[in-house]
Amino acid sequence: MSRAAIPVTVIGGYLGAGKTTLVNHLLRHSGLRLAVLVNEFGELPIDHDLIEAEGDTLISIAGGCVCCAIGDDLGAALLRVQDMSPPPDHILIESSGVAIPGAILAALIFAEGLRHDGIVVLADAARIRQTAANRYLADTVERQLRDADIVVLNKVDLVDEAGLAETRRWLHERVPGARIVPATHGDAPVAALLGALPVPRRGHHRIAGHAEGLFASCVLRPEGPVDAADLARRLAQPDLGLMRAKGFLRDRTGGWVLIQIVGERWSVEPVTDAPHPGIVCIGLREGFDAGALTRLLGEAA
Repeated sequence: MSRAAIPVTVIGGYLGAGKTTLVNHLLRHSGLRLAVLVNEFGELPIDHDLIEAEGDTLISIAGGCVCCAIGDDLGAALLRVQDMSPPPDHILIESSGVAIPGAILAALIFAEGLRHDGIVVLADAARIRQTAANRYLADTVERQLRDADIVVLNKVDLVDEAGLAETRRWLHERVPGARIVPATHGDAPVAALLGALPVPRRGHHRIAGHAEGLFASCVLRPEGPVDAADLARRLAQPDLGLMRAKGFLRDRTGGWVLIQIVGERWSVEPVTDAPHPGIVCIGLREGFDAGALTRLLGEAA
């Protein structure tokens, strides 16, 4: 029996945006066996209390997570991680502060046994506009942001309401298709970044932490078969404000499918069974309209 494809999330963002803080947050709160791939261990200091053992190319982390050094060969590192028993639930690739996340994605497109699960780019709420205005840095910052499916607008506690609103408008102009998730100390809800629930093998996630009040979710439960591709396409429309959606339902062809939405990207893939029928949708509480989502479900039936 073949293994299910392992989802891969690329985490990018300019120097100082908070990538390390976010990764440590995910290691603590995801409830998943995460494999974190980095160029060098020194570039991503894992919180000391999470580390159980250290080797030359692998750090064992609490909860069955690992941190693997990429070195000069991302492909070889991915194969090492895939060969682990048990395999990880999710792979994170933390790019350097000057790397372009889309270039890393290009190396994964044809990789067997892996499934791209989105590009998350961090932006420092207090400095992103200033950094992007620097003529030497602007190209790198703009290209990083353009690659994002989700932008984690980090350090929002350092900006007043007017400044934060202006930065959000600035981001929407530059990355109109991306979903913007506000965060303080990288505390974005796991389910908003690493797919939505249900998650295979681990049941359901809860949107945890003090950021919970910023988000809303609902579960769409079709009564019968639907046009899965049409529903996924509609759910990915930016005016709905969804950040993530994921779930299983029966397609009009009669088979079960897995629907996934991140940003404006969507996919529908056949599966043999549906352990948790229904589609979980997650978005910012402000503007979240569960009724509109339910109506879309009815139109796809």
